[in-house]
Amino acid sequence: MATVQLKNIKKVYPFVSGEQKKKNKKKEDAPEKKNVNLQITDQGVVAVQEFNLDIADKEFIVLVGPSGCGKSTTLRMVAGLEEISEGELLIDGERMNDVAPKDRDIAMVFQNYALYPHMTVFENMAFSLKLRKEPKDVIEKKVREAAEILDITQYLERKPKALSGGQRQRVAIGRAIVRDPKVMLMDEPLSNLDAKLRNEMRAEIIKLRERINTTFIYVTHDQTEAMTLGDRIVIMRDGYIQQIGTPQEVFNNPANLFVAGFIGMPVMNFFDARLIREGDKYFVEVGGLRVELDEEKEARLKANGVQSQEVILGVRPEHTDLADSGVEAKIDVSEMMGSSVHLHVTAEDRDVIIIVPTAGVDTRFHMGDTVHFTFSGKVAHVFSKETEKNLEWLHS
Repeated sequence: MATVQLKNIKKVYPFVSGEQKKKNKKKEDAPEKKNVNLQITDQGVVAVQEFNLDIADKEFIVLVGPSGCGKSTTLRMVAGLEEISEGELLIDGERMNDVAPKDRDIAMVFQNYALYPHMTVFENMAFSLKLRKEPKDVIEKKVREAAEILDITQYLERKPKALSGGQRQRVAIGRAIVRDPKVMLMDEPLSNLDAKLRNEMRAEIIKLRERINTTFIYVTHDQTEAMTLGDRIVIMRDGYIQQIGTPQEVFNNPANLFVAGFIGMPVMNFFDARLIREGDKYFVEVGGLRVELDEEKEARLKANGVQSQEVILGVRPEHTDLADSGVEAKIDVSEMMGSSVHLHVTAEDRDVIIIVPTAGVDTRFHMGDTVHFTFSGKVAHVFSKETEKNLEWLHS
């Protein structure tokens, strides 16, 4: 229903009166401590900066990152619930910075449902339409259509206290979609649900976006939600965008060490290693193992002019293979996961996870056993020790 553009968006929370003086006094009295989440300036606390994103019509964008990275603040700026300190927000090409939230034609679904407890489900869903003074027959039609989509028709006469968490969240989503908004904003809508309900609601949201014509911006700290829901994912850290791409792109080609460690479950294994260039060939050496990188990786490294250097090597647990020789590892814990065994091992003074498929393999592993593992040159990622950037994608 709408394109959304965020251009050089910045959000600064000014210091309240007297707060800056206290901060200055603390600096005089005690050694300065680095805040790992937020940048502190003379103007205040910077929550979001240099945020640039073009969202296509009907695209499903997911903002993901750890707590305090600025994702919810960004969403609230789009909604008009937070003022934009610098930059421009455009919806369908129209500047929205100073437009009131009610006039932006957006709808928002919150983490805590925010339902009126004294109203029935029908009344909750119809409330915004009544404020618009829509005809009764139109309200009836829109509410029942939304209820049908979300499979909550049987609950229309109940009040929220008689519903489960998943049902309440469906009502909150229904209240948003009856408005037929240009943009649907969702702020961690599944975080209050248990694991089973979260899986069910993820599937419902996927089906929902196929049935309604709107643009979605979804915030979560859960990478599984991000990977399953998003057309594209925006990974944030400390107010900055780290990478934008499809789920497959950010999984296969992480831009830096943070993205590599954040996306993927279990997390990527990291090692201190050496990258060696010999003509047009590139090799990584770790724990006595030498592996040549595949041709595509070699071509990208060559195009970036990468030379031999000490690097951080990243290999995902599912891309790590047991072998008769290779990097030596000592088993600490063996977890049977059904279709695979997760081996937690110590290798090269690092905690490492190796995923071993159970099909046709002897999976009797014991604490203290020594094993060896290897990996192919197609799945190895090399990161600069200085900048933590992926050396293949320095100019992307």
